Amino acid sequence: MKTWIVKYEPAAVSDQLYEGGLALVDEESMIRIRKFFRREDACRSLIGRLLPRVMLKEHGIPPKDMTFAVTAAKKPYITTPGIDPPIAFNVSHDNGLIAMAFGKGAHGPPSFSLGVDVMKVRIPGRDSLASFIDTMEDQLTNLERRSLSSVPHDEALKRFFWIWTVKEAYTKALGLGLGFDFRRVEYDADSETVRVDGSIPLGWVFHKFTTYLGEDLYQGVVAERVDEEAETKVYSELEPHPWLFSHDAAAFVERCMREL
Repeated sequence: MKTWIVKYEPAAVSDQLYEGGLALVDEESMIRIRKFFRREDACRSLIGRLLPRVMLKEHGIPPKDMTFAVTAAKKPYITTPGIDPPIAFNVSHDNGLIAMAFGKGAHGPPSFSLGVDVMKVRIPGRDSLASFIDTMEDQLTNLERRSLSSVPHDEALKRFFWIWTVKEAYTKALGLGLGFDFRRVEYDADSETVRVDGSIPLGWVFHKFTTYLGEDLYQGVVAERVDEEAETKVYSELEPHPWLFSHDAAAFVERCMREL
């Protein structure tokens, strides 16, 4: 498994770069991207659609042969014929960060059991941490709520986003749509344990990572089904990440225009 992250500063992506990148995606994607009211949202969506194309190009697939589809729950997957072994991928973005995890598609075809989620560590609006957590309370387990109340403010804020990104990455890996009860997934930050419906599932790996964009901290989790019988593991953000690669948005789009 590898994960690419693209750091996006709106001022760094010129209109020329944006239009040049837009010309590289299919017509349906282009129409969807142009519907965004805010250019920042359009650029994030564009980069999210360029990422799997560059990845496929690295795997020797010509751009004209690249095809994609979505499941009933709207999870994208690759439909390009002849890729053996199949490739799984998943994309996430929040504010100035766009991430794509990809690897061998081994479980849960056609979109496969791989999911990534990234979030900027911040309290939205003018909420306090306590009021922010209260608004999300119905998606947290009793253990998670106790965990958040047992540590100082800054640590609680980070813990909340670990809890949330674990839940998001796992449900995205399963390809589940809206309406899934997040309380079914529980992240125990003290023991680095993930439980689903009260039990530790078999065969999963959760990779935690952090990155900065300027002074802003981002946290991310990749959830991957690796073996149906293996012990599930959570890898700390403090461990080495040889699978994580960072790109600047402008340089990434320029690369796309050269290679695609």
